[in-house]
Amino acid sequence: MQIGIVYSASNGQVAHRGQPKEKTMPRVSIHGVAAYQSAPAHTPLPFELIERHGRTIAAVGLYASLVVIYAWFGGMKFTAYEAEGLTGLVGNNPLLSWTYSLFSVRGFSSLLGVLELSIGALIAARLVNPAYSLAGGLLSAGLFVTTLSFMVTTPGVFLPEFSLPAISVAPGQFLLKDVGLLAISLWIAIDSLAALRSART
Repeated sequence: MQIGIVYSASNGQVAHRGQPKEKTMPRVSIHGVAAYQSAPAHTPLPFELIERHGRTIAAVGLYASLVVIYAWFGGMKFTAYEAEGLTGLVGNNPLLSWTYSLFSVRGFSSLLGVLELSIGALIAARLVNPAYSLAGGLLSAGLFVTTLSFMVTTPGVFLPEFSLPAISVAPGQFLLKDVGLLAISLWIAIDSLAALRSART
């Protein structure tokens, strides 16, 4: 049996050594098809905005949410309703119960309101200088560490008739939310510190 070697002919034919030339199909360019297949699909507009500005939008949302919370909570501290609601939390906490010997119930609540409004203002001042929001984030983290300690000292947080991790709606779940607020506070402090360092380099 004879095996021929195929080689290209200049006239578009295929020739075999020792055999007559045979006609073949003309070559078809596939560059157009390849270019069409490799063209990226258009991304919908909302996803384009998320990809480009998602981190910025999330950062603004975290800053703004904590500012709103402090403005709302701080403003409520000047009401008798809020002041009386704090007595069960503060009065049973060894770290803060002594304050009622120095201030009245309304006086302590108002002082706490001033502190919370000040922290909110410091965080909002990120627009002016990250040093302000760094201080606000650290103060906020300290405040929420303190409020989380209420879970240990306040009666009625844990439900003895149920097994762990069952906790009451109030004050248990009300205090537990401060875990997330503590995390946001720490993130704001770290983000502000990073902004300060990048501005100095």
